[in-house]
Order: sequence, then C-alpha cells, then structure tokens
Amino acid sequence: MNIVELISKKRDGNVHSYEDLTFIAQGAAQGTIPDYQLSAWLMAAYLNPLNEQETAWLTKAMAESGERIDLSGLPKPWVDKHSTGGVGDKTTIVLLPILAACGLTVIKMSGRGLGITGGTIDKLSSIPGFRLDLTPNEMKEQAAKIGLALTGQSPDLAPADKALYALRDVTATVGSIPLIVSSILSKKIAGGAETIVLDVKCGSGAFMETLEEAQELARQLVKTGALLGLSVKASISDMSQPLGATVGNALEVREALDVLQGNVKGTQRTRFRDLCLHYAGETLEACGKAGSIEEGAGFAASALESGRAFAKFKEWVLAQGGDAIWEADTLPKAPVSRTVSYDKGSTYVSGIDAQVVGQAVIDLGGGRKSKNDVIDLSVGVDLHVGIGDRIDQSDLFTVHAVDEASAEEMGKRIYEGISFNAKPVEPRPLILGSY
Repeated sequence: MNIVELISKKRDGNVHSYEDLTFIAQGAAQGTIPDYQLSAWLMAAYLNPLNEQETAWLTKAMAESGERIDLSGLPKPWVDKHSTGGVGDKTTIVLLPILAACGLTVIKMSGRGLGITGGTIDKLSSIPGFRLDLTPNEMKEQAAKIGLALTGQSPDLAPADKALYALRDVTATVGSIPLIVSSILSKKIAGGAETIVLDVKCGSGAFMETLEEAQELARQLVKTGALLGLSVKASISDMSQPLGATVGNALEVREALDVLQGNVKGTQRTRFRDLCLHYAGETLEACGKAGSIEEGAGFAASALESGRAFAKFKEWVLAQGGDAIWEADTLPKAPVSRTVSYDKGSTYVSGIDAQVVGQAVIDLGGGRKSKNDVIDLSVGVDLHVGIGDRIDQSDLFTVHAVDEASAEEMGKRIYEGISFNAKPVEPRPLILGSY
C-alpha cells in the first residue's frame, strides 16, 4: 500500500477499508511510516472524521499492533475502567479494590497526568516503592492471586496508539472523537478486558467541557465497543468542580485511603464516594453480577463497609512493592500549609471552578506543563467545603506548597475561583447521563 494514497483518500472524504487502517496502524507501531505522513493522515482524519465502522476497524488494528494479554485461566468476568480525566479524579484507587473484592478480575493500564487532569500513575507513584512497570506476565500472575493489577502503559501493548497519540498532541488533532475512541478502546482490548466501564467527564475541569461533546463521545464509545463485541457502559459525570476534597498526588492517595477505611466526612468526600459506588454498580451490572446499577452499588457499599475493599487495597499495594501507608504515613508531605477562610458573614458556596484549582496545582509544581516535567508529589489543595454548603467564618481550603510565597499566591487565585450566593444553592448532580 501507499501511504500517500491513503492520506489523499481520507483528505477527499472517502472511506477507508480495514486493510487501509491496519496498514496505518502497523506503520505507526513499527515506525515504517514517517511522522510527517502520519501527521498528515491525522489531520485528514480530523477534518473528515472516521465513520463508526472505520473507528471500529482502526481500534481493532491498533489493539493488534502489538502484544495482547491473554487472560485465559483467570476468573471471569474480566473488566476494565477508564476515565477521560478530570481534576481530583482518584476514582481508580478506590474502585479497583471494590471490584476485586466483589469477585471481578481487573487488569488496568493507566497514564500520567498532562495539563489540569491528573494521572493515576502519578498518584500511585507517591506511595514509596510502588511498582508501576509490571510486564504483561507479571500483571496476569498478580491478578490470578489477588484479582487486580495496574501498570503504566506498556510499550508492547497497542504501540500504534502510543505513536499516534504523541502526534495528535502536537498536531492539534486531540479533539477528534473517533481518534479518542480508538485510543481508549484499543488499550482496553490489548489488556484483555471483555467488559469496559467508562467515566466521561464533563465541565471546566475536563477535556469535554460541554454536555453535548461528552454525550457524543459516550455514544461513540458504546457503539464502537458493540461493533467489536465488547460490553461497554458509559456515564457522564460532572467535572465543573474538583472531584472529592483533594487535588494533588499524595493528597489524593490519602483521601482514597480515607474512603476505603470508612472515614468519609464533608460534601466533597461524600460526593467522591458516591461516584465510586456508581461506577462499581455500573460495572457489576454490565458483567451480569447485579441486576441493576443500584443493586451493584449496594454490593459495592457492602464491600466498603465490611472492610473487604480495604483489605484488597492492602494486598494490592504490598503485591506491587509499596509501603504499608495505612500503618505509617510515608507519603510525601509539603513543607508549607496555608488555610484560607471565609470571614464575610453567612453565605452559601455556589461554585468551585475546577479549571482554576487544577491550574493552581500545576503552578504549585504538582502537574506537568510538558510531558517531561518532573512533578512535586507532595503539593496540592485540600477543599473543606463543597457546592451547596452553608458557611460562616469557615475554612474554605488549605494549600500545600513548597514555600510561603507560592502558598499565598495560589491561595488568592483559588479563592477567586470560588463563588458565593446569599441564598441556598442546590448541589450539582453527580451523574449527567448513562449509555
């Protein structure tokens, strides 16, 4: 095949065959198609989007561009979960132990954070000793023993996605929904999952800022999964405010540990726990372990309240070489903490801008402005209030920083991102739709 002909084919709005897309995926994975030609094809595909069948074919071709994990012999169902990313999203750290405690086998590849959306790999790397470079065989062996395993993206799994994603990031083609769908699902197929549950974030702290964009992405993910014989469920969750009470890597691990241990206080932590239970319920329904999301959420709540999910978390951390942080807190701690309070009389919190908080954490050093940046795992923000809370001379949030100057500067910025209303405010809905 001739890549120039394939570029012109999509440039002119024509439809690719499965053979076309396999040729492109293999060329990306093996480096036989130069970056400049892959970039040209990506732009053509951005301007003339792939149809549903093309998206499914590209997804399959990308999944088959490298090694695939064979989960044969492991207890079924085999499930995976993915979030499109958001500020304060530490759901995986709580959800995976819940699912494993409910008898599911979960093998997951996660990524680093970029921009205001944090990455699970960065959060877990704040646990001293925690290995995030498991081989496919190590993942399978660990999952056979404890029901779950997580690692960073392996270069052997869906290598075409790794090559194309890097080019999308620098060619202004990240926003193509068919390319997003193929990127997400190809990694899940390569990881061996048969049931996939997707958290599509929507709001100022997410890539999909409007509900319409989030709805279209969720629909295409579910349709593409069905074309490939997968059981895919997706929900859209609110990301207009940070998820949970903390934003920042080590802080988020502490919050996840609190939820697993049953220490849930305040609007924000309760909201985070509720989201974990929703996605656990959706997963259990999708794989036939529950008759409805509500019944599945009840099973998940039982796993939390009984301590089974926390016990599974401890097994998980120790299996991957991490410290027993529930016995001695060895997570990184920032040297400076500054609490900002509200002192203007009684009022209600009407908004907490997730984008403002996320950008502030980046500027504290807790996130990346480019892929190669080294981040400070200790810094971040701890929110003491949530939307709808009535406050009066109340602490709003605490900034954890490397020095007093940055704590003060980011404290002022985050305060400006919080809005107030003299009248009562309804809390925002957590789930905005399910597919």
